[in-house]
Amino acid sequence: MKNFKFLHKAKEGVKIGLINLVVLFVFLEIGSLIFYYFKHQQFYYTRERSENVQDLGINLEGVRVGESIVERLHPYFGYIQKPGPDFRPGFKYNNYGFISPYDYPYKKTNPNQVIVGVLGGSVASNYSIYEIQNKILEKKLQQLPQFKGKELIILSLAIGGYKQPQQLIALNYMLALGQEFDLVINIDGFNEIALSNLNNQSKLDFAMPSTSHVQALTGLANNSLSTKALKALLNLKDTKPKIKNALETLKDCPLASCHVVMSLYVQELVKTYRRDVGRFERYRQKPDDDNGNSESVIYFYMEDQVFPDDKIFQNITNYWAKNSILIHQVLAANNIPYFHILQPNQYYPTQRVFSEPEKKVAFSDDSPYKDSIKKGYPLLLKQADELKANQINFFNGVSILDNAKEPVYIDNCCHYTKPGETILSNFVADSIVNVLKNKPTPK
Repeated sequence: MKNFKFLHKAKEGVKIGLINLVVLFVFLEIGSLIFYYFKHQQFYYTRERSENVQDLGINLEGVRVGESIVERLHPYFGYIQKPGPDFRPGFKYNNYGFISPYDYPYKKTNPNQVIVGVLGGSVASNYSIYEIQNKILEKKLQQLPQFKGKELIILSLAIGGYKQPQQLIALNYMLALGQEFDLVINIDGFNEIALSNLNNQSKLDFAMPSTSHVQALTGLANNSLSTKALKALLNLKDTKPKIKNALETLKDCPLASCHVVMSLYVQELVKTYRRDVGRFERYRQKPDDDNGNSESVIYFYMEDQVFPDDKIFQNITNYWAKNSILIHQVLAANNIPYFHILQPNQYYPTQRVFSEPEKKVAFSDDSPYKDSIKKGYPLLLKQADELKANQINFFNGVSILDNAKEPVYIDNCCHYTKPGETILSNFVADSIVNVLKNKPTPK
């Protein structure tokens, strides 16, 4: 009899437990449906399915699934991205290692095309992608009579970490190949200050390509990459297939609750990935056995000392202005309008008020860039008069994000959310349109 009562209670307990699980699942699914609707403005079960991972609502900026080190040494540019596929539909790392739908040189396929070159680092590269996807500049230019019916072809010569003179070199190289441009936009400033000073801290000449990029590749070429850098690299290699598999599962989730749970999982994996990228960036230029240039197969211009702030930042900003003037002179000689944009950055204080959640994303107390930007950006702004005196269309964008209500930074470096990209793209477009209002039709 006692056994019977025990079994009866056990069955009742299992039954109640199952009922609770079902109720919990129902509430979780309902909550997930509501969350998904407010985020995507569509019902999960009847949503428009897409193979584009960007439509999943996951920020994959900087994540190239399947590759550990994506840069390759280049004899002229310092480094490029390894040519190959990109996760964004319609884009690839092209024959010259730039993210673009096209291989270079690009030839016009009809007389209504206007070719726009974009120079700079990762912010400029992201701008190129966003402009191709959203056509903000194209739509605003088409409002001018001379651009009515014109199709803009955006050609990015920008890669993450690029800084002057890489913009100048890449532009001249493409011009020498016969690449035609009708407009050229240069979006820069952050890398010139932040990465050039990191070069200085490593006693690498500030005008050389970023130490965080080229000396890692040199370490691999010399088989002298540090142990800590190798460990971070192995962690990246382990995380990338997990991200890839989780994205595939996320795309095929039959239930809204599955989508929410997998989204959180992917976001955590991406967070881990970016953490290890940061560690790799910190460690990869520090070999275990620092032999300088003596044993290297690649030669760098090294300095005997780390220059003090007052000297290095003045030299950097003078050099930045000089390179922009040279770009303008080359383009002016070819009747190509040039537009130079100084990008905004969170570490240069403006009137923007950051919410607490955005502060956690946008700022880091141990950022290697923070102090450099605070010291260097004011000197960049002092160069504005010099640029304008040389007939350069220069536009100061440091405050353009100040009035945005939404978060505009996606990381504690320098990159923007979609609202931030929209603001930057509109600022670039409006600046260009105001200059070109009375200009003749592009050739």
